[in-house]
Order: sequence, then C-alpha cells, then structure tokens
Amino acid sequence: MKTLTLHQPGHFEFADVPFDPTLANGHALVRVVCIGICGTDLHAYRGNQPFFTYPRVLGHELAVEVLALQGDPYGLKVGDFCAVEPYLDCGECQACRRGLTNCCEKLRVLGVHTDGGMVEYLKIPTGKLHPSNRLKKEQLALVETLAIGGHAVERAELKPDDLVLVVGAGPIGLSVVEFVKRSGATLVVADRDENRLRFCREKMGVGHTLLAADDSTQALRDMLQGDLPTVVFDATGNPNSMMKCFDYCAHGGKLVFVGLFQGDVSFHDPTFHRKELTLLASRNATSHTFRTIINAIENGRMDTTPWITHRVVFDALPDCFPTLLKPESGVIKAIVEMPVLSGSVAE
Repeated sequence: MKTLTLHQPGHFEFADVPFDPTLANGHALVRVVCIGICGTDLHAYRGNQPFFTYPRVLGHELAVEVLALQGDPYGLKVGDFCAVEPYLDCGECQACRRGLTNCCEKLRVLGVHTDGGMVEYLKIPTGKLHPSNRLKKEQLALVETLAIGGHAVERAELKPDDLVLVVGAGPIGLSVVEFVKRSGATLVVADRDENRLRFCREKMGVGHTLLAADDSTQALRDMLQGDLPTVVFDATGNPNSMMKCFDYCAHGGKLVFVGLFQGDVSFHDPTFHRKELTLLASRNATSHTFRTIINAIENGRMDTTPWITHRVVFDALPDCFPTLLKPESGVIKAIVEMPVLSGSVAE
C-alpha cells in the first residue's frame, strides 16, 4: 500500500507498506479519495506541533469510499462515500460514558496521535463514518474542519443579539465564522493578515473586519458603538493573542479558546472576576456536529464554494507541501486528490 510518511520535520517519504485488509468486528475497510490539509499538518511539517511524535502518517480531514464492512454497519453500505470523524475514543472513560467522546481521556486522533489518511486504504470503526452520496468528495473532506468551528459555536450558545469577535482568520477561525453567521449574531473578524480579512469580506460576506494590533480594545469599541464583544473566540493558538482576549470581552461575556499551544495561559484575576467572564475550551467535535454539517451542505444551507483554494495530487504532495506554508500562496484550504486505484487491496 502506498503510504506517505513524515519522518521528521520537513521530510516526507513515500513507501510501499504491507496492508492486512482483515477487519475486526464493527470496522470498515475504506479507500481514501480526498484529504484536506489542516493547520495541524502544516505545524507538524514545521516541527512545532504540540503532542506530536515522528515518524507519522498525517491526514485527518478525509473523504473515503467504503469497500467492505464487518459487523454492525450503522446503516453503511459498500460503495458509500463518507466523511471521517477522526477522533478514536475509548468508549469507556468518564467523558465517553457521558457522551463527550470528543474529549475522551484516552483520545487518539488520526494523523496526530496515530497514523492517519495519507495512504491508499484505512480500517475505520463504522461509527466514525458519516455517509453522503450527494456531497462532492472534496466537500466530505471539509466536514471535519467545519465541525471544529461548529462545536466551538455550540459551546458558546450564541444568541442573535450577541456581539461576537473571532480572532484568527485561518481555516479554523473561518469555520467558527461560518457558524457565527448562521446564529444571526453581529460578527467582527480580526487578523494580522489583510489578505485573510479581504477573503472574509469578499468570499464569506463578513461585514466587519479588524486589522489586529497589540491592543485592539478601543478599535472594537469604535466598531461596536461603544460596546465590547459579548463572546470572543480565539482561533490563533498564539499565547499572546489568547491572553489579550480577556481584555476584549464585555462584562458578563464569554471567551472560547478554539486554538491551543503547549504552555500556560495567565490572566489578571481581579479583571476576570469583575467582568464575571465565562472561560470555555473547545476540543474537536461530536458525531452530532458532523451529521448536522452534512445535512446543511446537502440542503444548500451552507456554501463550501469559497473554501478550497488549492488542489494537489497525492504523488506531488512532498514537492508541493512547502509552498503551502508560504503566506503569499494565499492558501485557505488545500485538498489532496487521491488516484483512482485498480487491483486488489492486498496488492
């Protein structure tokens, strides 16, 4: 089986790896058809992805085709095309027993904690496959990215009269933007890159954007008629940005950390208490969010057209990958297209 492995930062290598197609009960054999390139993959390539070990097969934003099934198929059929929920939970810990599988105590994410989808074939638990034979294959590969933002917005419990600030207009921030728009709340997007802000305005219909500075508090008040955001989402994973967001929240507001970094967050406790802020973390997503997104795209309530800015064929990925790191490339979301395979899985 053709496999692309990141052996160390900056070094991909193809290899022909033996693959056993034998399935355990409750699993499916799938063919990978599209892979979305995530910020996690870019950070891993640079060597600054937290909680990451090498060598690793990347790829967790996946569209797949079901080739075989064993045991309870959750309604799946051979030939179904599916989005993959790449969060492999234990099903037994306290979080899992409460239905919070996205923050399982023993969670393994494909392409991060265990090898992922930059391969021809995978074996996946059937409960982690979300079928749609109406979506394009590349749309299925977008579902996981969108689910990150969808879950974060669910955590915030937005209301139409909320004033919302999204800090960071990378793919994860844009996934948050997508769901904030659907809530009807007033939205401001802040970023240090004017090109990303232009994308928000021209492609995503965002009416208020802010070129972020070291302190944007007064600029926010000017934009919001003297008020501050009632909900702030930080999608940067940058410690300075995350800690500054405490200042941007209105009294009685909420702060949601979508991005993360390997370190400590500190804040001024009297300010935190005086404002009576609610601090929330958002991790991954749930099966419910995946199904909600697929239904919204199928029924035309969510437009994925602006998202995909770059397409790469699998064989060219090692050579093309460094260009995806460059800001001047204008990448929002790159999709890797897998070749159509012939012959048996075991070949």
